[in-house]
Amino acid sequence: MFLKLLEAVLKTGNRMNVGTNRGDAHAFKLDTLLKLVDVKGADGKTTLLHFVVQEIIRSEGARLQENSSTNDDAKCRKLGLQVVSALSSELSNVKKAAVMDAEVLSSDVSKLSRGIENIRDIVRLNETTSLDETSGRKFPNAMNSFMKRAEEEIIRIQAQESVALSLVKEITEYFHGNSAKEEAHPFRIFMVVRDFLTILDRVCKEVGMINERTIVSSAHKFPSRLIQCYSKPWGGCISGNLHRRMMRAFPLMLDADTR
Repeated sequence: MFLKLLEAVLKTGNRMNVGTNRGDAHAFKLDTLLKLVDVKGADGKTTLLHFVVQEIIRSEGARLQENSSTNDDAKCRKLGLQVVSALSSELSNVKKAAVMDAEVLSSDVSKLSRGIENIRDIVRLNETTSLDETSGRKFPNAMNSFMKRAEEEIIRIQAQESVALSLVKEITEYFHGNSAKEEAHPFRIFMVVRDFLTILDRVCKEVGMINERTIVSSAHKFPSRLIQCYSKPWGGCISGNLHRRMMRAFPLMLDADTR
């Protein structure tokens, strides 16, 4: 679902920037997701993210009902909304990663390794100072067995840390183009997605309320107005300032030849 959402945002951005040098973008930085609520319609409340969510709700609801004999638009929208709303739960691990600190993680792994070295020094000291050779061997034997298992576990943890950081770098380069700029905060990409999910949850609730009102009265039905509003190449529906803000909201990150 996250990939479908990114695709919808990209297509919407290209549609809104048609006729400009940014109207054929192949990608955008994830930071752009946080700007979708800054682009608003004529009512000053409905944002571009509302429109994107409504479009995905329609397509997902239709997909889930494609084998159904009935064509219930209200049910279709509810099903689609459930799919989009579930994205926050699907990416729950991203929220956990967002609160982690890369430096603290590396420091904790290093502390584990140093801890084993400290234990080894204590065992050696015990061996040299023990008066009873028989009883004195019990402690070092037990600790040597522990250290062997601990060292294997630490090596495994260090390998996992290396793989994890490598994957973070890879995904950062994919979405942001240059991971070197994010070296100071390598996990920032997760913070961006976490913040977007918080916004998305709020918008999904608002869209659900709007759709409920739409069922009661067609006068509150906003999708058709939004489509007219956003599909026009910046007609009178949105001000020139918002036009320029939208231009900046969808910067081309990578050329097609580099992807």
